[in-house]
Amino acid sequence: MPEIRFRVASVIMDVLLEREPFTDSAAKLLALVDNGRIRGSICATTVTTVFYIAAKDFGRRRARDQVHGLLGLFEVAPVDRDVLDGALDLDFSDYEGAVVHEAARALGATAIVTRDRRGFANSAIPALDPKELLAAIAATS
Repeated sequence: MPEIRFRVASVIMDVLLEREPFTDSAAKLLALVDNGRIRGSICATTVTTVFYIAAKDFGRRRARDQVHGLLGLFEVAPVDRDVLDGALDLDFSDYEGAVVHEAARALGATAIVTRDRRGFANSAIPALDPKELLAAIAATS
């Protein structure tokens, strides 16, 4: 089963905030994780970001529910000193993206799923947008 890393702003929040036209493909990916077709993981920093944004938009109670759901669905890639140091050495325009990349690399992820593919132009791990990943999965089924 492929290991896939999700990046918060471009996939998970698309579902939680129902951001059209991205909701459908993002929800399909989460469903694939939920039914065990793919193994998904999220960066530890993604969890805190999701809680922060969800609490602002929906309130703390619903944010807790959303985070509980994510923790039950995804493996969490830890962020430690090695991940943070490694991210500083990358030629990425965005440190958050570099941290996601290093956490994904440390976990052995085969892809990073993001709508910000340009932000991962220097990635050692393929960066796919949700529709590309869905097409790749469909082609192998």
